[in-house]
Amino acid sequence: MRIAGSGRDVAIWGVRRQWVPVTSILAASLLDTMPLVVTTPLVPDFAFLVLLSWRLLRPEMWPASIALPLGLFNDLVAGHPLGQSMALWTMVFLACELLDSRSGWRDYWLDWLFASLFILFYTVGEWRIGRAMGSGMEFDVLLPQLLLSIFSYPLVARLVVGLDRWRLSR
Repeated sequence: MRIAGSGRDVAIWGVRRQWVPVTSILAASLLDTMPLVVTTPLVPDFAFLVLLSWRLLRPEMWPASIALPLGLFNDLVAGHPLGQSMALWTMVFLACELLDSRSGWRDYWLDWLFASLFILFYTVGEWRIGRAMGSGMEFDVLLPQLLLSIFSYPLVARLVVGLDRWRLSR
């Protein structure tokens, strides 16, 4: 009777379990390098949505400190002011920690509600940082992006659930 795979299989499973979440967030950050031209901010920040989906799906895997290097990579790739994603993602992770310690359970609708609040916080934070750096853009220009981000969260969360199933499969 064979209980586990070969040593090579076990090593591959270990690498897959560790690196699939991180590489999926980094790959979502790299989507910002695609040549997509829009006249208004319409495209959601998929890196943040993937990060948020992983955090809400598997809270035990994510210490708040992991948001700093992931945010740094996102800032460098997306062209945000250095520290923007680092600060906002860390604040979201700390808020998630607070929610996890206060709530006994969560379901799909509560996850979507929390994700919507975090997306709103992130969008307002980006806008405030842009205003502090001299941007004259009004917040109502960001409303389509905000709504599209909120309504695309379930699709991104479904993708992350699929990645998580693959990550944990043998």
